[in-house]
Amino acid sequence: MTAPVVITGLGLITPAGEGAEATWSAVCRGVGTATPDPALTGLPVDFSCRVPLSSDALDQRIGRTAWRMSRDAKFAVLAAREAVRDAGLDPSTWKGARVAVVIGCGLPAGAVYEEQSRRLEELGADMVSALTIPQIISNMAVGEVSIDLKAHGPSLAPATACASGASAIAVARDLLVSDQCDIAVAGGTEATISRLVTTGFWRLGALSRRADAAAEASRPFAADRDGFVMGEGAGVLVLERVEHATARGARSRARLVGCGNTSDAHHPTAPDPGAKGAESALRIALAQAGLAAHEVDHVNAHGTSTPLNDAGEAALIARALPHRPSVTAPKGVLGHGLGAAGAIEAALTVLAVEHRTAPPIANLQAPAPEFDIDCVTGRPRPQDIRTAVSHSFGFGGHNVVLALARAS
Repeated sequence: MTAPVVITGLGLITPAGEGAEATWSAVCRGVGTATPDPALTGLPVDFSCRVPLSSDALDQRIGRTAWRMSRDAKFAVLAAREAVRDAGLDPSTWKGARVAVVIGCGLPAGAVYEEQSRRLEELGADMVSALTIPQIISNMAVGEVSIDLKAHGPSLAPATACASGASAIAVARDLLVSDQCDIAVAGGTEATISRLVTTGFWRLGALSRRADAAAEASRPFAADRDGFVMGEGAGVLVLERVEHATARGARSRARLVGCGNTSDAHHPTAPDPGAKGAESALRIALAQAGLAAHEVDHVNAHGTSTPLNDAGEAALIARALPHRPSVTAPKGVLGHGLGAAGAIEAALTVLAVEHRTAPPIANLQAPAPEFDIDCVTGRPRPQDIRTAVSHSFGFGGHNVVLALARAS
């Protein structure tokens, strides 16, 4: 059993808005945020879930360094600032050498690739931005957060596709347990909605085609689900060892009591149909937490709304957690935040534990008849959630499960 760490701060910027409470409220309302996307006009899939902030509004919030940042880095900086404030911490006074930053990202700055490639071909090499490389490398979001927070401890950028944000939280836990830091700022970010990336996912058959009802397109675990909706955003958590948080009188929002990491070793993009690797990740997380399967009250499912993922995940939940804990899937509201999704959903799981409420799955009246799982539908369900798990799976066969428990 691994010593738990506590989560003392949350920061979110998502298609539901800026701030953890805005996202929590939207997820509890259970209404999809997908809308037609002018940047995707003319493509086979022309809708997405965008963060509702203009470029100017983002820049105003970031301040004088915004000019050099890609959109995903801006999201990460804003979410990290909120999480640190929420934790009651002040970067101007903390010991920066004992602060780690771990931010995962799946496909950084897709729009930057697209625009700079166009400039090269149409305008010539002299018109390619000198910021191209700093904006497209996958570690720059964590670099910008470290700079912004004056954090001099370890800074890492896990890249495990759609599990990246959850991987970052697991890595942060390990840094704390091994005493490489006292505070870890961890999560995921993504801002890669572009014509090329969207078309690439469409060619894989991964995206919903429901353009006539975009807000209803993402429908995890529904019988008529047909793919996910592109999303973006960032989720960041502040983690500390229990004794460190207690010594400074911090509020503990929840405990991170276990992390399971496995690989399917099956296929580049398709999940293992038996979900054996995912089930192993769940069992590892529970073993670390010292929890029996029947003690899990709530599951935040990866729930992408794709036929293969949802079928495998539903079978996994029914098999490993036969007592039928409540199941939610925020991608029905927020779309698929890719590398940010695992961190956004970990934060939402913390809020579910804290508010003792299981949010509904948007656009779902009942799960597909072959799925023997207790999906929350229609409205939020009051529930005494003491322990919960959050699932994150990614292309390449990455499986990450985080086990969370009530702070007290």
